[in-house]
Amino acid sequence: MKTHAPLWPIISVLAVPLAAMAQTQAPPPAPKSSLDTTVQKQRESTLAAMQASVEKQKAAVSASLASSIGKQGQTLAGKDSFFILAPLTPPPPVVVSQTAMPDMACDPVPEDSVAPFVLGAAQRESLDPKLVSAVIEQESGFRPCAISDKGAEGLMQLMPDTSDRLSVKDPFDAKQNIDAGTKYLKELITKYSGNLALALGAYNAGPDTVDQAGGVPNIPETTDYVKAILTKLGLPVPATPAPATPTAATPTAATPTAAPITDPVPPAPAAQPQP
Repeated sequence: MKTHAPLWPIISVLAVPLAAMAQTQAPPPAPKSSLDTTVQKQRESTLAAMQASVEKQKAAVSASLASSIGKQGQTLAGKDSFFILAPLTPPPPVVVSQTAMPDMACDPVPEDSVAPFVLGAAQRESLDPKLVSAVIEQESGFRPCAISDKGAEGLMQLMPDTSDRLSVKDPFDAKQNIDAGTKYLKELITKYSGNLALALGAYNAGPDTVDQAGGVPNIPETTDYVKAILTKLGLPVPATPAPATPTAATPTAATPTAAPITDPVPPAPAAQPQP
């Protein structure tokens, strides 16, 4: 019986070079799959979109809070702060005179921008749009957020009680203010039988003052107001009476005199028919 030499020495001799060849010819690491690349791009895109959304939310909250106190909006305090605003100080109300318009934080709006509101209100009340525009110019200089030292508000300077009576929710809204102011002006023109000078005097000084004076009160602000508007409309201006002077026999305080109601004053201009 023949005996065979064990095979393991031969196998071990052959295995050494084969293992060396396997190490030298090992394949390079597999590149990232296209799926991995797509996922990474989507992640980066999502993070960028989230960051942009956060910035928009910051700006929106800033503008909302700032507008609630009547400001145009402020930027956030620091890039790293989230929904934290710089301290917002409410601006003082714009105080103006009805006859003199100092510099104000409230800028005037172009007359053309409120022309549709003026035309609509004038047509409803059968008034000339030029009359309504002249009153707005004299009252507020077309400043929608104007506030007088007596508390009149908006383009046509409505007093709070007048706004309440005419159901004005926002006196600084151009349309609401013009609608109510034009309606009130028509009420006064009707009250004084079309006497525009008396109606304008009442719009400025109040109907009680006109009634007590028996005409346009001899108050410089009021007489200047009436004269300015009538002049803009190309209408004659009633003669201004001399100031009342107390006599020695009646040492009482002087009361304003007025232009007589019978002064020749043209009726209020009617609305012009539209072509």
